[in-house]
Amino acid sequence: MAAVISTKQDLFMCSICLDLLKDPVTLHCGHNYCSGCINGCWDQEDQKGVYSCPQCRKTFTARPVLNKNNVIAELVEEMRKTRPTIQSDATADDGDVECDICSEGKLKAVKSCLDCLLSYCETHFKFHNQLHPGRNHSIIGATGHLQERICSLHKKALDIFCRTDQSCICYFCLMEEHKGHDTVSAAAEWGIKKEELGDIQTRCHQTIQKREKEVQELRRAVETLKSSAQSAVEHSDQMFDDIICSAERRRSEVTELIRAQEKAEVSRAEGLLERLEQEISELKKRVDEMEQLSHTQDPIHFLKNVGSISDIPDSTIPANMVLSHPYLSFEPVKTSVSELKTQLEEKLDLIFKQEAVKISAAVSEVQAVVTEPVTREDFLKYNGHFTLDPHTANTYLHLSEENRRVERRDEPALSYPDHPERFHGLCQVLCREGVSGRCYWEVEWSGKGVDIAVSYKTVSREGATNDSYFGKNNQSCRLSVETGKTFFYQNNTRTDLPLVASSRVGVYVDHRAGTLAFYSISDTMMTLLHKVQTTFSQTLYPGFAIGSRSSVKLL
Repeated sequence: MAAVISTKQDLFMCSICLDLLKDPVTLHCGHNYCSGCINGCWDQEDQKGVYSCPQCRKTFTARPVLNKNNVIAELVEEMRKTRPTIQSDATADDGDVECDICSEGKLKAVKSCLDCLLSYCETHFKFHNQLHPGRNHSIIGATGHLQERICSLHKKALDIFCRTDQSCICYFCLMEEHKGHDTVSAAAEWGIKKEELGDIQTRCHQTIQKREKEVQELRRAVETLKSSAQSAVEHSDQMFDDIICSAERRRSEVTELIRAQEKAEVSRAEGLLERLEQEISELKKRVDEMEQLSHTQDPIHFLKNVGSISDIPDSTIPANMVLSHPYLSFEPVKTSVSELKTQLEEKLDLIFKQEAVKISAAVSEVQAVVTEPVTREDFLKYNGHFTLDPHTANTYLHLSEENRRVERRDEPALSYPDHPERFHGLCQVLCREGVSGRCYWEVEWSGKGVDIAVSYKTVSREGATNDSYFGKNNQSCRLSVETGKTFFYQNNTRTDLPLVASSRVGVYVDHRAGTLAFYSISDTMMTLLHKVQTTFSQTLYPGFAIGSRSSVKLL
């Protein structure tokens, strides 16, 4: 009996849960199900009012009353006792998809059914194929995201993609709330999105490589910065040490000069002292002899000796030698040194003030990370003062307001002398001052149209050719603002831009970083018009090309 049952065990399998029947019930069509499984299916069909057999699709207008099939229940219980335990090495580990059918000791799923929305181990997948012979279910590799494929509203597979709402929907969604939307099959959209994702991945990899290169370059820049800063500090210390040493040498020279003079004068004074003391000693001796002679009572002795002691010897010391130097003093030296100190301090202070500006500017230019300005206040920190160069102005351009305004007229300016830097064929002009660091300036234009340019000084000045025309050569580039259109020219390549909404335009240059940007300036906002990143090999000069009955003013 057991052998017979085992050979027909698929007859006692529930086609819903693919396991042996539990509390088996039999429908009017003869198919058997677990009581819980069939009731669960029909609970979902209550809203439709029509109930069907999951296998043969026979419908029932009224929900059938289900009674337990005791005969089947006994046979299933007998089979449960005699059925060998499924053994498999493919036990589900952490991260594996588990078989949805295994009730105990979950095994690793090998396949998933998109129609049943269940995952199966190898054994239960065989049961699935036996219970659905000839039915083409969609089988894929085991996946744990099957519930994501079910419409939460209609409990149907999400096999359509709505491009209008950018969401996955089922067939009933397409007939109802997504009716008339742009839809494609999920598989078709998957192919497109997968290709797009591949492009995004490629760009991400390229960005990563670029950023990694930037990281390496920045690290090298930081190391170079540290090394350069240490070298600058050491050089600065050495220079100030040299200045101090130079002052020390001058101090030593003055000290030696004073000491030498002191030694010489002391030596002279000591020699004079010795001679004076010797002379005083001799005079005292002569006075003592005179004193003794004056007390003698012997006239003959007095007369014989008075002649020899009464003659005072002439002094060998000049009379004015001591009187001309009543005292010795180096006070004038102290006064001179004090004056030297005052002059040096004043000159050093002036020199340091002048050089400190240059030193501070040079230190500020050393930046490992360059932060670009954001607000107009940030840009105005780099505001530059420019004046138009009359030597470059075309003769039909008239300068005014201290050479900060240029206007094109029909008659030439007769006051312009010939000059090799003048533009002869085009109504253009350059500024006197150049840009070699970071700088920002604003201009105001009026009329039919003007060109706001930056140019090397080596741009051609002869004729109306591309070699001379701002933006049409590799020596310059320009922003053209005209009534009804705006465009940018670089290397004779034109880029159309949005219309300039204001008559005021700001220009920002970071020469070292190779940045050139144009902005439209209004009372309330600053709008970027165009920005280029390039390499500047020479000093840049602001320039302008003026259209008929137009003008530009440097603000």
